[in-house]
Amino acid sequence: MPQTANNPHNSALDDFFLPDLCNMKAVLRLLVVTELLAVFLTLADLERLTPFPWADLGLTSFLLAWVGLCTATLLCALRKQLSRLKHSYAAFIVLFLFLMMVAFFTFAAEGLLLYLQIRHVGEVDVGTALVRNVLMGGIIGGLVLRYFYLQELLLRRQRAELTARVQALQARIRPHFLFNSMNIIASLIMVDPDKAEQVVEDLSSLFRASLKAEGEVPLKDEIDLCNRYLNIEKLRLGKRLEFEWRLDGLIPSLKIPALTLQPLLENAIYHGVELDDEGGKLTILVEWTGELVNIVITNPYHQHKKSKHKGNNMATANIKERLKVYYGDQATFKSVSAGNLFTTQISYPLPQQQ
Repeated sequence: MPQTANNPHNSALDDFFLPDLCNMKAVLRLLVVTELLAVFLTLADLERLTPFPWADLGLTSFLLAWVGLCTATLLCALRKQLSRLKHSYAAFIVLFLFLMMVAFFTFAAEGLLLYLQIRHVGEVDVGTALVRNVLMGGIIGGLVLRYFYLQELLLRRQRAELTARVQALQARIRPHFLFNSMNIIASLIMVDPDKAEQVVEDLSSLFRASLKAEGEVPLKDEIDLCNRYLNIEKLRLGKRLEFEWRLDGLIPSLKIPALTLQPLLENAIYHGVELDDEGGKLTILVEWTGELVNIVITNPYHQHKKSKHKGNNMATANIKERLKVYYGDQATFKSVSAGNLFTTQISYPLPQQQ
């Protein structure tokens, strides 16, 4: 999972082109791939399918499995050190370690077969087997490393595009906040200068937070940003706007992509509360279950009234895309209308250790 830019070491680990082989799921995928490769190599060496050489398949599977597991163990142990190197140097070291494993287990497998008297001396040329396996390992390893490198470039480009979209979203939000807030400040200067000063302070804090928002931010900071926005809108709309936060089980380590909640609250006010002369109430539920963060935003819904404001599809599409990039397919974003209520639901995985 991508981390904030405040920790260069975590950033280097996240940008490393190799998958995290300290993860059990990644190791299981590796074993499946090695088994498929064993079947492929066995079939490629056959002149006919019957009788099928089960012994050869078993030996190849055993050899590849041990090569894969031992290489994964080494890469897990050296991941932090490799992530600090240039990608080309790291790739060379990884390929070298992989080929050393191939050579070692080629000797080990042949020695085990001789010891168990499954094969006899002179039956197999160990030197030829070694050269063949190392060459095949080099070709396969090189292709796999190239694939991981291209995949990492694609992910970096996607992150850069997302960052640009966030910056565009911030640029769109800032003038809107500025114009409305300046009108509020102008109207308060003569009648309530203390409140006008408070709005200036809130506005300053709000823009400072939004300008530096990148990647993930603490969930409590995002909630604070939303409260500053709602306080300013409360001054503009008065009794027409009511809002209620329901926070359950939150801990300081919880995070969320920057500028996720505020655009949704903006939509809820502009396309819900403002359409009713009497206004309405926003309800924002944020809970952490120990594994998932669940966010539910409920606002008034007027099916037969058309908002005078343009839609905010860019913001919602951006939020959906960022949630998917950060948290994968387990992240969900749903919007449903029922009766006079419109509900937006967000859920994404965030275990405590993260």
